[in-house]
Amino acid sequence: MAAHVAPSKDKSAAQDGPIMTDKKMDGLAALRSGDRRVLARAITLVESTKTADRENAESLLSDLLPRAGKAIRLGISGAPGAGKSTFIEAFGTYLTGQGNKVAVLAVDPSSRRSGGSILGDKTRMEKLARDPHAFIRPSPAGTTLGGVARRTREAMLLVEAAGFDVVIVETVGVGQSETAVSEMVDLFVLLLSPGGGDDLQGIKRGVMELADLVLVTKADGDLKAAANRAAADYKGALHLMRPKYPTLPPGVLQVSALEGIGIVEAWKTMRDLHDKLKERGHLRHLREDQARRWFWNEMQAVLSEEILSNEKLGKEAKKLEASVVAGKALPYTAARALFRHIIAA
Repeated sequence: MAAHVAPSKDKSAAQDGPIMTDKKMDGLAALRSGDRRVLARAITLVESTKTADRENAESLLSDLLPRAGKAIRLGISGAPGAGKSTFIEAFGTYLTGQGNKVAVLAVDPSSRRSGGSILGDKTRMEKLARDPHAFIRPSPAGTTLGGVARRTREAMLLVEAAGFDVVIVETVGVGQSETAVSEMVDLFVLLLSPGGGDDLQGIKRGVMELADLVLVTKADGDLKAAANRAAADYKGALHLMRPKYPTLPPGVLQVSALEGIGIVEAWKTMRDLHDKLKERGHLRHLREDQARRWFWNEMQAVLSEEILSNEKLGKEAKKLEASVVAGKALPYTAARALFRHIIAA
């Protein structure tokens, strides 16, 4: 069976047919077996904002939750032009060649007019897309801050339940994307290109501190010397920073997706680090903290949705919002006032 590059649509899943029907068990079995069409429909379902679809999505995810959580979750980020997609294609192809099943959740920039994924209809990883052990799903970032789609976490659970053992989240690499993706993966990999403006002055300290591994891309041809210098500079900079894990400082490697340089070493480094995180209990604490953050993020989102969907509270919220916009009330004061209305409702 050829790999399926799932279409990205910010619409209801109804057009694909609901996965939770009278044939619920058949649908679950198909998804668990790795059926890519069913998996694509399931992701469309969880991305839907319609109430009926959300209820079906919650039911589906609850049924599949016990099967999720066994994959290695990798976040790949970096500035535009760093070669994220080129690296992921070479990296993913190597992983499938080693017997792994790889899912790539590629979060694309969104059109301000339609909300759709700008690059989602184009296959940027043609070789990996044809791989029978790979699944690529582009999703629009929409209005979600952080360069990741709001339902990326749910999509991760689905591909894990479908049997994919390496999940890669590729972000748009802008704004808060590094922080957002680091809060949902096991390892955060930062890609930097030599001679492309990614010098020490252009890299924020906070971003470097998030990295579990730094990969200097395009380490070939005329850029090889520049890659050597960049790698040495990043190693020196990381040495002066406080690592996420005191006994596991982040490494710096050079890779060339075009020539296949450093791909094997990068995977070995990731596997070794993941194994150590698991052995020392860091991975369990990390995922617990991520689940806690996920809960509170959803709590805030759901609370906002419930307020705006309630006629009385929605009017009060708009009135208080207008007071803040007009400079007549502090946001904190208005928020507390709205909360008192919620309690009294």
